[in-house]
Amino acid sequence: MTKPLLTRYTWRLLPCLGLFFLLGCSAAKPKTEAPAPYGPAEIQQRVSAVGLLQQSFVGFVLYDPELGKAVVEHNADKYFVPASNTKLFTFYAASKMLGDSIPALKYVAKGDSLIFWGTGDPTFTHMDLQNNIAYDFLKNRKEKLYYIEAPMTSTPFATNWGWDDYNYYYQPERNAFPIHGNVVKFKKDSTTAYTTTPAFFEKHVKPDTSKNAHRDTFRRAWRTNDIAYNPKRAAIAFSQEVPFITSPELTVQLLADTLKRPVKLVKRAIPANAQTLYGLPADTVFKRMLQVSDNLMAEQLMILSSGTLSDTLSVERAIKHAVSTYLSDLPDAPIWIDGSGLSSMNMFTPRSIIALLQKMQAERPKEKLLPMLAVGGRPGTFRNIYKAEVPFVFGKSGTLAHVHNQSGYIITKSGKLLLYSFMNNNFKSSSSEIRSAMERIMTEVHEKY
Repeated sequence: MTKPLLTRYTWRLLPCLGLFFLLGCSAAKPKTEAPAPYGPAEIQQRVSAVGLLQQSFVGFVLYDPELGKAVVEHNADKYFVPASNTKLFTFYAASKMLGDSIPALKYVAKGDSLIFWGTGDPTFTHMDLQNNIAYDFLKNRKEKLYYIEAPMTSTPFATNWGWDDYNYYYQPERNAFPIHGNVVKFKKDSTTAYTTTPAFFEKHVKPDTSKNAHRDTFRRAWRTNDIAYNPKRAAIAFSQEVPFITSPELTVQLLADTLKRPVKLVKRAIPANAQTLYGLPADTVFKRMLQVSDNLMAEQLMILSSGTLSDTLSVERAIKHAVSTYLSDLPDAPIWIDGSGLSSMNMFTPRSIIALLQKMQAERPKEKLLPMLAVGGRPGTFRNIYKAEVPFVFGKSGTLAHVHNQSGYIITKSGKLLLYSFMNNNFKSSSSEIRSAMERIMTEVHEKY
């Protein structure tokens, strides 16, 4: 009779079973595993995953100055819409073309007359910058004031700006003599009626309680400075800025209103032998432009820069000069339309942005360069990301519809200072999702690389 299998093989299996259980128990003991490697391959994988997940176009470069090369590149030579990353180019060009101080205005004194005109300085009576230099100069001169409109070839809106954004704070008009940031500010707290700054525009505001009233609390007419106020849309407390339509005639009216003295518009050629009144330090304006991504500051800085080339103000001329003179050695020629990045016709490659960051690093000490930029966890466009006791990301973000980018400098825990450009175009999700993905990846670079 054949013995049962259990009986037949039990004794033969016992040694094997014992070894099996010994090994099993050994494997069950906790082990101290080596940390997973984190280097260029892992970073590349995470960057690629963003594009795959979002069905979008992603470009990325991480550059190590110590090695003198890019350690990660993904679509580095492809053109992307940069949005406000354009302001890095504006910053560099303006820092090369302007001196240490911003030219506030130009003037000629003749007898009892002071003839003056604008340089493009955006800080005159600006509501967020303390600058009384030009104001006090004009206010206290004994001569009669005569204003000339400086010749300017740039249009109030640049090529491909959104016409339907004309009512919003981020798209004020460009002109030769900005006043109050070229916006009207309406503000209210929970206990008071709203205020209008400058008060000059109070007469332009009319209530609109119709069924077809616009969803904005304040809405300017398309072709006039008439502003409709919709009380049904007003919160208990609010602050809204509405750009106004600029003109030489309005400039004179606003000057007279704020200076509390007569100012007359005259039409004549720019006089020879003009003197220049200088205003704020250039770095003050650069810092404001970069940290809060101020579009008017960016546009006007290029207008100011063009004034170093001729009496005719032109954003386009300043850009052309900067590209041919200071940026001719970039890996890929920039397609550069405006100073702010509002135009979706701007196009730069990630590796060209890295080359620009290298130039900035070479020409400014680190302690003077990094604080100019948006800083992680600090007031500015990076205030809600990269929060840490010791800041480790310094850069510039850029956002348009279906566009969100970051470029700048990152300091790792190992002490490395790296340059990066992370560009995202053509995604269909919200920009906040893209921002979160970039933050996760760059924080990993900070902690592990």
